[in-house]
Amino acid sequence: MALRPSAAANGTDKQGSTAISHGSQEKQKQLLASDTGHFSMIKALHLADLITELNGFCGFMSIISSMRYCLGPPDAYAPIWAALAFMPFGLFFDFMDGKVARWRKKSSLMGQELDSLADLISFGVSPAACAFALGLRSAIDTLLLSFFVLCGLTRLARFNVTVSALPKDATGKSKYFEGTPIPTSLAIVAGMAWCVSQGTVNGGEHGVLGGTLGQGILEFHPIVGIFVGWGCAMVSKSIHIPKP
Repeated sequence: MALRPSAAANGTDKQGSTAISHGSQEKQKQLLASDTGHFSMIKALHLADLITELNGFCGFMSIISSMRYCLGPPDAYAPIWAALAFMPFGLFFDFMDGKVARWRKKSSLMGQELDSLADLISFGVSPAACAFALGLRSAIDTLLLSFFVLCGLTRLARFNVTVSALPKDATGKSKYFEGTPIPTSLAIVAGMAWCVSQGTVNGGEHGVLGGTLGQGILEFHPIVGIFVGWGCAMVSKSIHIPKP
């Protein structure tokens, strides 16, 4: 989750850049509130915002690829590899939008909101959809995957509310993330990629992601506990991750 360089988000103390940001934001407010003119919302977007949209695009394409895998034969792994690959590309665009915004010295009122929404798709919904495609499909599995996604949603909402109140360093950036950032779910994605390479996925010769416990409606895969733990870490207030 990359911080976008707005005065509120980064707490900049340089009066010149703050004035530029304020003027840019006022112009964007007028474009968004305008009742006339074609594509006024598109005109209000900055280059960094368009890069953020590419993050969301990667997340959506990952979800579609997971769905393709569910529809195809279980030994056709190309769609699931595509699903796994799109998520790191989303992280690339998540880093680039902040760099481009700082390079152009333009802040965006929509930037932080777009960033959070795109992160939810790419690093919350996409990993959960991929896990479902790979075999975590029981009723309890899906319930716990939903818990993971909702934790990501809650963590991003809290970030947007509290980012201006977090302690800042000399450059005006927040000193730490409260709770693990949602892009860290790519560690789970790496684990799923390893499972695909080993054939321990739905339809694989070695079973489904470590096997199941329980029967009937109570059946679940113990490995889904990783998603539960990661979700709890995202919404934790006691975990402080220093920013690089």
